[in-house]
This record gives sequence, C-alpha cells and structure tokens, in this order.
Amino acid sequence: MTPFTTLCSIAIPILRDNVDTDAIIPSREMKSTGRTGLAEGLFAPWRYSDVAARVPDPTFELNRSEAQGGQIILGGANFGCGSSREHAVWALVEYGIRCVIAESFAPIFRANCIRNGVLPITLQRSVVDALAWHQLEIDLAAQTVRAGETNCTFTIEDEPRTMLLEGLDVIDLTLKARDAIAAWTDADRTARPWVYLEKTA
Repeated sequence: MTPFTTLCSIAIPILRDNVDTDAIIPSREMKSTGRTGLAEGLFAPWRYSDVAARVPDPTFELNRSEAQGGQIILGGANFGCGSSREHAVWALVEYGIRCVIAESFAPIFRANCIRNGVLPITLQRSVVDALAWHQLEIDLAAQTVRAGETNCTFTIEDEPRTMLLEGLDVIDLTLKARDAIAAWTDADRTARPWVYLEKTA
C-alpha cells in the first residue's frame, strides 16, 4: 500500500448520517471479485441522474467542479454502515480518496479503511461541518488537521497509525515481528521438541 504521511486536499462534504456501503458501491456495480473497475460505480445512486446512462447529477457533491481531484470526504454519523463489503473502500481508493473524516464510523468499514490505506478520522460533528469545502492539511504523524489558521487534533490507535504511516497490510505488520517469532519458535522447539515433527523423505 502507499504510505499515508501527509495529505493536502479539498474536503468534499457528503454530510449525511448512516451512509451505508450499498450507497458507496451498490451490489449491481460489483461486477468482479477484484479491486479494480469500481470507481465508476462509487456513489452511483447519488452521483448519476441516470445510472444506466452514467449521466452525472450536477447537484451531487462529487460532481461539483471544486471537488475534482479531491482526496478527502466528510461524512456524518455511522459512515460505512450496512454490509461488510470491502468493495466500498476499494471503490473509494480507486477513485482517489485517501481520507474520510466523519462524526463516527461503522467498525468494519473503519477497519477496512485502515487495511487499504485510507485514513478514517473521527471528529465532532460541528468540526466536521465547519471543514466543508476547505483546503485541509492532514499530518498523520502529528495527528492534526489544519484548515487555514484552524488546527484540530484527532486520535488513532498505535497499530492502525503504524500500518498507515508505513503502508503495511496485516501480513506486513505481522512480519515486522519475524525475529521475535523466530526466537520464540526456537525456544519452544528446545522446550517441547515432541511438538515439532521432522519431515521424512
């Protein structure tokens, strides 16, 4: 994954509560099991006035001219609720979204964000609302969000922070402890040799 260190981008407000994964990527837009080909279906029910013909709805936030190239989405409460489909985050990533700032997240969606290089930031709703359409500077190491002269902090657990900063998936994170794992295995092999069956020809 691409490490997340700092990010400067316009903040695109989709300030609705309970935005579920079927709104983020409807099941009919999931035409393969892979991680690609999903960006076009991102927010399809809201993004297009005619979904089949892919006619953009000019009133939807992602379609506004100032949103083009934006990498931050602002959301309301319980963002990413509904099914556990990881495709929702894959669609965001393929579209170019690197950060979602919301009042709260569905736990599985939040975990999927971290595992796919998207930073989920939880802030008070009044703060989230005030960030709409502002150019933000996000510093993950410092855990700050800056909008002009306004600066606020956020919290994130150590393990997710490390995964995002270093661009690690869960396997990569485990492999950081390979020396400790090997040392434990060697010690356990000495203490309990009967557990370790030798290969036979």
